[in-house]
Amino acid sequence: MRSLIVEADGGSRGNPGPAAFGAVVLDAETKAVLVEIAEYIGEASNNVAEYQGAIAGLTAAKNIDPSAQVEVRLDAKLVVEQMSGRWKIKHPDMQKLALQVRDILPADQVTYTWVPRSSNTRADALVNEVLDSALGNGHASIRREMAEVDDVVGSAEEEYAHAILEEHRPANQMIGWVDLGEPTVTLLARHGATQYSLDKKFSGSRGVDVPLAPLGLNQAEALGFELAQRGGIDVIVSSPLRRAQQTAEIIGQAIGLPYEVNDGFAECDFGLWDGHTFTEVQRTWSEEMADWLANTNVAPPEGESLDRCAQRIDAAHRDLLNTHNGKTVLIVAHVTPIKVLVAKALGAPINVVFRMELAPCSLTTLSWYPDGNASMFGFSDAAHLRDVPSPHGT
Repeated sequence: MRSLIVEADGGSRGNPGPAAFGAVVLDAETKAVLVEIAEYIGEASNNVAEYQGAIAGLTAAKNIDPSAQVEVRLDAKLVVEQMSGRWKIKHPDMQKLALQVRDILPADQVTYTWVPRSSNTRADALVNEVLDSALGNGHASIRREMAEVDDVVGSAEEEYAHAILEEHRPANQMIGWVDLGEPTVTLLARHGATQYSLDKKFSGSRGVDVPLAPLGLNQAEALGFELAQRGGIDVIVSSPLRRAQQTAEIIGQAIGLPYEVNDGFAECDFGLWDGHTFTEVQRTWSEEMADWLANTNVAPPEGESLDRCAQRIDAAHRDLLNTHNGKTVLIVAHVTPIKVLVAKALGAPINVVFRMELAPCSLTTLSWYPDGNASMFGFSDAAHLRDVPSPHGT
């Protein structure tokens, strides 16, 4: 008997307010994504949107295999506890929605699991994607079907997404010529140099959590001095990895601000390639490397594809814009998150990440406007490092 996983989420901007749900169905064994669904539902509460997400996800799972065992994962404890029978359902609207959920599949085929929001980023990203689109007069629903094929390792399945609807983008504007409202400004700082970066080794989110090298510490101090001279930073946000937090702490001491950690801005997971140079990877995993470079939906062995990494980063970025709207935010992160956000700001395909280069402790400046437009004011600015001795190529 096949097992499926439904990751579901719902959100309301205002609670109640403009609301949407998102749901992802995965194969429980291979973790391959089979379908992604999201829909704008108008004015509703968070709880209504969460229930609608569960309904959509379970319906999609039933369409894939009506005999499958399905685990529904939500970050809404209310829905999980009510559908598991541990909490009473008192509100009439919730009762109606709960009955809809229960009628989709037999009770012995479905279980409900609460997960933290950080483990539900795929569904959360869908919610925000369709909300942003619908509120910007774009598409009000999304459905993406996936085709399951052998991946580059040959032992699992990799999904290739075929979006039924084109991604909505805001209408182009002449940035600087028209008033687009107060932007949220993000200063994107790559962390200082580590021994891995000096040796040109892959350094992802699951490998050795390497610290800053002595050179990296000096670079972080120089960046901190530069930012203290500029002023104007309201918030510092750091990746959870050690090298980023060390950099954020040094900068924070220089400008007098604490930093907060957002797991979504961690570096991509490079799997088995972590700790190896590009040349070593090409020699040992030549076919896998070629496929990875050719297709952003292909992951390194036991790692994370750029597409999946971008979804995680996008969810963290949306959360940051909601939390720190209109402020100037310093994000201390890594090569991939910064490149992904640059691609997003410019409306460029994700594969442009292979055509950018970022120096350690460089600054990239992006502004994000309320209407969905964005602009780039600077890329990989490293002038503040001119007095820091640096080996060639780092």
